Amino acid sequence: MTSSYLPILILLVVAGGFAVTSATFVTDALGPRRFNRAKLDAYECGIQPTPLPVGSAGRFPVKFYLTAMLFIVFDVEIIFLYPWAQSAIPLGVFGLVEIGLFMITVGAVYVYVWRRGGLDWD
Repeated sequence: MTSSYLPILILLVVAGGFAVTSATFVTDALGPRRFNRAKLDAYECGIQPTPLPVGSAGRFPVKFYLTAMLFIVFDVEIIFLYPWAQSAIPLGVFGLVEIGLFMITVGAVYVYVWRRGGLDWD
C-alpha cells in the first residue's frame, strides 16, 4: 500500500527541492547585481515620489488605501454573487429578496463613497 504512494512522495520532494533551490540559490548566483537608489524607493503607481526627510519611512497618500478598500468591497460583492447566481432558481423568492437586500447594502456603500469624494481622482 505505501509503495504505491512512493512515486508521488518522490515527485513532491523533487518539486519542492527544485522550487527552493531555484528561488534561493540560482537567482542569487545568476541574477544581475545592479543596485541603484531607484530600486529602493517606494513605487506609487506612476506618481512622482516626493522627497522625504532623512530617516523617515515612505508613506502613501490615503486615497490609495481608500481605493484598496473599495476594491475589497466590490470584489467581495462579486464573490457573493457567483454562488447566488448558481442557486438562484431553487432559492425562489427568498433568494431574490436576500440578494436585493445585499445589492441595496452594497449600493449604499457605493453612494456613500461617491458622496464623500472617494471616486474623484485629482
